Amino acid sequence: MHLRQGHGPLLAMAVAGAAVASVLTGCAADADPGTVTVLNSATDTAEHEANQQFFDRCAKPLGLKVEQISVPAPQVATKALRMASSDSLPDILELDGSELPQFAETGGLRPLDELGVTTGGLTGSAVSLGSHEGTVYGVARSVNSLALFYNTRLLAEAGLEPPATWDELRATAAALTRGDTYGMAFSASPDADGVYQFLPFFWSAGGDESRLDGEAGVAALQLWRDLVEGGSASRAVVNWNQQDVNDQFLAGRAAMMVNGPWQVPSLSGQDEVDWAVASIPVPAAGRKPVPPIGGTVMTVPKGDGEREKRAAGILTCLNSERNQLAWAERVNNVPTRAAAARAYRERHPELAAFADLVATARSRTSEVGTRWPVVQDAIAGAFQSALTGRAGPRQALERAQRQAGTGEQGAAGR
Repeated sequence: MHLRQGHGPLLAMAVAGAAVASVLTGCAADADPGTVTVLNSATDTAEHEANQQFFDRCAKPLGLKVEQISVPAPQVATKALRMASSDSLPDILELDGSELPQFAETGGLRPLDELGVTTGGLTGSAVSLGSHEGTVYGVARSVNSLALFYNTRLLAEAGLEPPATWDELRATAAALTRGDTYGMAFSASPDADGVYQFLPFFWSAGGDESRLDGEAGVAALQLWRDLVEGGSASRAVVNWNQQDVNDQFLAGRAAMMVNGPWQVPSLSGQDEVDWAVASIPVPAAGRKPVPPIGGTVMTVPKGDGEREKRAAGILTCLNSERNQLAWAERVNNVPTRAAAARAYRERHPELAAFADLVATARSRTSEVGTRWPVVQDAIAGAFQSALTGRAGPRQALERAQRQAGTGEQGAAGR
């Protein structure tokens, strides 16, 4: 099998998994020099077609075509490893930001500055999302985070404003809990959804992934427990993913919820609930919220130099201010270019909170890199234990710290 120069590191990563190696059947056919291939998770027809429009817009002036290879998001990494081992890696690999470190560690991704793809003008949080150990390997066209959605009618009837601090959140959620309606809803499922929703509270309090059982983490988990134990949030939050939370909000069973801009289409497509968006409440007035930044980053696997240059040309075009703004409006995310983000905020004031939150957000892997899956699993186990009454917040986080320190996985459901 002939291996294209530079794919060896990713190949080594692929061969390390027997399940991946067992499916390899042979070498790939020579790639069409006029076609740039992209591996992504755009399996939804509308998203796939929208992507293609932007790819075509950038490819045609360069005399190129773009072909998308789209698989479900959880399968992107495995698909990439299989393609690496058969010498058929795409020219552009689009990864979830949390997956970038494992690929960057192999040495199989081209640093973007070597290709002339600059990150000047991008927000710091966006640069962090595409970086590993100080080197930028990926660029995101748009990003998302979390904010507080609220039912404007219910708050107005109660004479309340959206809560800005944790004390206000406790009081407001309690006041809005009436009949079948809880004051607050969030996801505490034992997986990425639940952890993503816990992080704004953990980080805004000063939480540190290297010390999960610090006072900041205990305070954040105590807040969640107070909301559940006090009856302001349903005990079922331990089973809800982020879509379930949105369903509860739309059904009128929650007056407020933590969620992301990907819910905007379903919220805008109904007329039963009047809604608005506010910032994530912080421990005390004057503190800045620190939510996680989410989204995908486009990377260029090392390979043929000419193909790398063509891929870089596509990335540069996709990330122009004009194209970023248009794409962000299409997918209800925030552009990563600061100027485009400002324009987005002005054009969509109802979503301004997201633009502001993205500015202070941070990457889940920025501190722990490839250890993030272990840390994520430990955090999930902690809030599951605390919210189901199996342990107090401090005890749960002390166990999480031991788990993260030893690299033990799979404890979230214990």
